[in-house]
Amino acid sequence: MEFQDVVRRRRMVRKFTDEPVSDESIQRIMRNAVRGPSAGFSQGQGFLVLQGEALERLTAKFEWWGGEDAKKAPVVVIPFSAKDVYLDRYAQADKGWTDRSEDHWPVPYWDIDTGMASLLILQTVVDEGLGAVFFGTNREQWPALREEFGVPEIYSPIGVIAIGHPDETGVSEGASPRTRKRVPFEEIVHWGQWA
Repeated sequence: MEFQDVVRRRRMVRKFTDEPVSDESIQRIMRNAVRGPSAGFSQGQGFLVLQGEALERLTAKFEWWGGEDAKKAPVVVIPFSAKDVYLDRYAQADKGWTDRSEDHWPVPYWDIDTGMASLLILQTVVDEGLGAVFFGTNREQWPALREEFGVPEIYSPIGVIAIGHPDETGVSEGASPRTRKRVPFEEIVHWGQWA
């Protein structure tokens, strides 16, 4: 598939068939995820890929913000960011900071880089002929999530991505694009000066 087609076809799919996703597709999706930008090549992301029994534990024990239809997805990826990995990396001699202060960071690049990796997942899903939806998590459940799946405490989930074969065409029922129009290109992109 051409890259422009991948970009145009990417959307949040909320309904999935029960058809399994091939191991080859999952491998390609995850191999692309780790190719995203990484400030200082810190590589402070982690991805928990859940299928089968592990996925059943997730859906049974944790709040599911993706909607009931998304629970049919046969694969879930939870992208995690690790702030401490970035703080440690930028305290190294080649980066010039002598401490781990968050004050050096104008924005949390650990979350930004993990978000970019998540977009690579969403784009690769489209390239594989699959569908996906990205949705949020409940911060209060993070400790239990870490404990259930053995995730080290330094990792924080930035969201959840459900992946599978789409069981819908077009925009999902109840999705925001059904009630809101895309903001015009000219109102978002500014050339040379904002106004």
